Amino acid sequence: MSTADQDAGRAGVPAPPHVRLSHVTKTFTRGGNGTRVAALDDVSLDVAKGEVFGVIGHSGAGKSTLIRLINGLETPTTGRVYVGEHEVTALSERDRRDVRRDIGMIFQQFNLFRSRTVAGNVAYPLKVAGVGRAERDRRVARLLDFVGLLDRAHDYPEQLSGGQKQRVGIARALATEPSLLLADEATSALDPRTTAEVVALLGRVNRELGVTIVLITHELDVIRAVADRVAVIDGGRIAEAGTVYDVFAHPRSTAAADFVRGALRDRPSAETLARLRRTHSGRLVTVAIRDRTGFQTALAKTFLAHGVAADIVFGGISELQQRPVGSLTFELTGPDGPDGTDGAVDAALAALRRDGVDVIEEDR
Repeated sequence: MSTADQDAGRAGVPAPPHVRLSHVTKTFTRGGNGTRVAALDDVSLDVAKGEVFGVIGHSGAGKSTLIRLINGLETPTTGRVYVGEHEVTALSERDRRDVRRDIGMIFQQFNLFRSRTVAGNVAYPLKVAGVGRAERDRRVARLLDFVGLLDRAHDYPEQLSGGQKQRVGIARALATEPSLLLADEATSALDPRTTAEVVALLGRVNRELGVTIVLITHELDVIRAVADRVAVIDGGRIAEAGTVYDVFAHPRSTAAADFVRGALRDRPSAETLARLRRTHSGRLVTVAIRDRTGFQTALAKTFLAHGVAADIVFGGISELQQRPVGSLTFELTGPDGPDGTDGAVDAALAALRRDGVDVIEEDR
């Protein structure tokens, strides 16, 4: 966030919304029979000024439609879209163009001009905006230095790697000094290492330049690395939204849980569970890790107090926004034997649930 917005946050005053969608629905006609299909259905969300807001969903979930509504390239069937102080849905096309000048776009396939050099690609939106040659040259040099490509200014896109092309795309998107940056699947065409580098660059854009970023992606690892908050979109509706940590650590929707399971890989698959059942005779229970001091020690004490032996057989714990997230799968065996019917295990699990611990019994 920008310094002013960070100061406001520390003072307990929420940053003002930079983007707001209010009960937005967008339908399209499909096929020759006039069938209406909802790409977005009653979507409401706020993006705070100066934050990185992620929107994640599978292909066809409505992500691209959402981003086209924000930059005014589409008009909602119902509902309202606001960018800054402007209600985009109430503006003429000419006035929407004025709003777009404060919005930068980054694309999946880079959209660079093959006939222009790196510097020429970054300079293009400035030339269209009527910025003078001296100022254009100054901004281009500054931006190429910022993205680490000043020494490639006179190269052409075909001479660059995919990651370098996307860096040029980011520099070009920042050329007009926008306050809002929309990234539409900006890392989908990149390998994991290059993706990490581009995501780190977007983080710098947000921190050092104070630019609000709306990040559209189907890659949860990208959201995990850079976003402050996230909305999960499924079938044109917002399945859930919240801080990245809350959605990762405690997903409430099936769509979010599916994404989290794929990214963290901390829950055993059906095949893994079958293997574990063949080799472990006790009860298999998965416990979600809580962001609480001494949490794992408290788990051990609860099991010990009920005479339950607890062996970790699967799981993983990672860090998100400097907080632990993940889960551990235990084989639990009570003093009455390994048959899984003993009351000691039931009593231990009941005690954990009373303490607010998320417990999943994999055998049930």
